[in-house]
Amino acid sequence: MIYICGSDEHGVPITVTADNENISPQDVVDRYHAMNKQAFQKLGIDFDNYSRTSLKLHHETAQEFFTTLNDRKELSVKESEQFYSETSKRFLPDRYVEGTCPYCGYEKARGDQCDACGKWLEPSELHHPVSKIDGSKPVLKKTRHWYFPMGKFSDIWQKWFNAKSWKENVRNYCMGWYNEGLGDRPITRDLHWGVPVPLDDAEGKVLYVWFDAPIGYISSTKEWAQKKGEPDLWKKYWLDPETRLVHFIGKDNIVFHAILFPMMLMRMGGYVLPDAIPANEYLTIEGRKISTSQNYAVWVKDYLEKFPPDPLRYTLAVNTPETRDTDFSWTLFQSRNNDELADILGNFVNRTVTFVHKYYEGIIPKRGQTDKLDKWMLDQLQEAPDKMGDCLEKFEIRSAARAFMDLCRSANKYFNDKAPWETRKSDPDSCATTLNICIQVSRALGTLMSPIIPFSAEKVNIMLNCSGVASWDDIAGEDLPEGHRLGETEILFSKIDDEVIQKEVDHLAELAGGQEEKMKETLEIDIDTFRKVHMQTATVLEAEKVEGADKLLKLKIDIGQETRQIVAGVAQSYQPEEIIGKTIVVVSNLKPTKIRGIESQGMLLAVQTGERHTLVTTSDPADPGIRVS
Repeated sequence: MIYICGSDEHGVPITVTADNENISPQDVVDRYHAMNKQAFQKLGIDFDNYSRTSLKLHHETAQEFFTTLNDRKELSVKESEQFYSETSKRFLPDRYVEGTCPYCGYEKARGDQCDACGKWLEPSELHHPVSKIDGSKPVLKKTRHWYFPMGKFSDIWQKWFNAKSWKENVRNYCMGWYNEGLGDRPITRDLHWGVPVPLDDAEGKVLYVWFDAPIGYISSTKEWAQKKGEPDLWKKYWLDPETRLVHFIGKDNIVFHAILFPMMLMRMGGYVLPDAIPANEYLTIEGRKISTSQNYAVWVKDYLEKFPPDPLRYTLAVNTPETRDTDFSWTLFQSRNNDELADILGNFVNRTVTFVHKYYEGIIPKRGQTDKLDKWMLDQLQEAPDKMGDCLEKFEIRSAARAFMDLCRSANKYFNDKAPWETRKSDPDSCATTLNICIQVSRALGTLMSPIIPFSAEKVNIMLNCSGVASWDDIAGEDLPEGHRLGETEILFSKIDDEVIQKEVDHLAELAGGQEEKMKETLEIDIDTFRKVHMQTATVLEAEKVEGADKLLKLKIDIGQETRQIVAGVAQSYQPEEIIGKTIVVVSNLKPTKIRGIESQGMLLAVQTGERHTLVTTSDPADPGIRVS
């Protein structure tokens, strides 16, 4: 088994940061690659290879993919219209454009996402777009790009996808895209930073980041093989049909790992396809969405300056958003550390080792005859590896962490019920047996905790004076022998005071308040401004999908005195035939704008619930053109 990862260094945010700081993109990625690698190491995340996509090896591998697919006529070339700055003389990818969100009206929405409502966007959807480079109004200009025809391969992909036992969120997300129709996806961009398109007639174009980034798993494996002195060893993994490829990702990357990348591998031929994709839902902080652009986050570097890594690892493990969004709060973090790690796990190990040092000179006593309670504890110990192991095999980290803590609770109950402080005098043999079993449980806990809290596992092993973790498959059978001398006792987990946590809570509240003030300044209007907005009823006469845009419908509407055309981002919630004949509400005095080159003369109103938009309609029949007030 190998564990591969790397820094994705070709995203648009890299070039945006470079432009803002007046440095090169390479300077930016060098800085963050070092920071990321150090953060992983300090958190105890140990990759077999941690690579980066700016490496020459990765460029060559990604270009090989493109060239092979292009030579086989798997790709198509099309002209399309994209935003262009006439002032800076350059095309503007998503985050280089800022404008008004078509869904909530926030005036500082980025070309890829609105920070106010969280909606994912395309640059052409923005109203009143502005170039973030020079402040100019961009124009739509034709450009030529290479496309990967996902729709052409969708039936082959569906057959493969349906044969797998995917997590429900992965299945639902992918089938939602499939049912909407998988169109052609552009896999090149007009940028100066990225993997250059390896064609003579493609100067100034690079590969789309989500075409080259997944290939980074392959190039990282190649780098690993080269470091081991066996350059062809990567083929044992990527070209062997017996390989099990598992992607650990977040919800927002599902489509690229479960649809686009597998299709690419299928068309290349010979490569192993993903076997499992345990994608997680979103993690919020103190009830709010994480926003790195707004600095609303808990940064690993800042965290590690104040706290050890294991309490965070445990809190995130036991609260993993596996099937639904979950929230991280500092008070929850404090409770997990104080009430569980310190009071349950730490308490059991510390008092066990301390007792042996105090009454047995630090030497493990002999285990004598066992009673019913002893056997109960040993049975718990016997079952724990299979219980936890089964959870980990199914990528149920939260259940594994909770099963581990349940064993710790059982261990504390055993210690309390056996009361060695009493049997030390009344029944020395029973006391010795109790402490022998408690040491064996501590040894097992040191192994079982290692995937979740490895630094604490190492501390336990030092306290028990044993090297490394025991074999997972035979935890209960690898007892430390009678007469074994223990190491020195140390506190496993220190409790965190309320004042320390309150500082972190206050800091996040301050960041959140700054966000709210910023949004308030932008979104708050007076009554006179509101009166300028004309909302009217309208009847949908015609509707059709916008070619090449999964989210957009082009509508012909009747607003009483005239008919108009509008473009609306509701295609993922309504089929064209569903919307025809509906009475909707539109903003009728909005300045016309072009979306994907199509003029939109107004904006309809809709309510967003999760991924779905629900149109604002009238409860009773209404003629078109009635003013909404």
